[in-house]
Amino acid sequence: MCTVSFVNANGKIIITSNRDEKTLRPNAIEPKNYSINNKKIIFPKDQKAGGTWYAINEHSTVLVLLNGAEERHLIKDNYRKSRGLIVLDLISSNSVIIAWKAIDLDHIEPFTLVLFENGKLYQLRWNEVEKSTIELDTTQSHIWSSSTLYPKEIREKRAKWFYTFLDTKPEVNETELFNFHRYTETENTEHGLVINRNEALKTLSITQTVIEKNKVAIHYNDLITERDFSNTFISV
Repeated sequence: MCTVSFVNANGKIIITSNRDEKTLRPNAIEPKNYSINNKKIIFPKDQKAGGTWYAINEHSTVLVLLNGAEERHLIKDNYRKSRGLIVLDLISSNSVIIAWKAIDLDHIEPFTLVLFENGKLYQLRWNEVEKSTIELDTTQSHIWSSSTLYPKEIREKRAKWFYTFLDTKPEVNETELFNFHRYTETENTEHGLVINRNEALKTLSITQTVIEKNKVAIHYNDLITERDFSNTFISV
């Protein structure tokens, strides 16, 4: 939930996410099909709170969570609801972007969402005071890093790695993007794409969705158990 990239490779939409989390947290359940509000949704489940950081519905809507908003915030003792459950509330609605406008986020910890819905890309943010909604250019590539783990100068450095990588790959594909998320700056365990901060905080998994016309492919790599899970379906 802490590094997300979006790439439109000649009409093939590729959304990739690295989840950085405390190692004390129970390992996530691999992506499975669930029915919520009569909506078919695929997501890896956080065993602690029951939510997720990455969800795809049957209409090929993708919603990805990053902790934090613009900058790092002070963490309170209690919040009303897990951010991962907010993801499920939104993805199980008839329209995420409409539900986003209506949802009450009072006493919810700050977060950023990357939303791809009906061919449009959005950055949605809650900073404990107000929501912000930005529609982004789907012909351009984008990357986000969590503000809670990476200060501004590091986020900018990571973005530079991303755009430099893309400059060397005029015909980038999903495998190359997965490898970027998996192997960039491998010696930099503090701020590389896969981190390991004193065995207490690690990149636990990489999730990737590839949307090509109405075909949706999901790939999940559990870095702790070294297991892979894949699923493909036709969107409706």
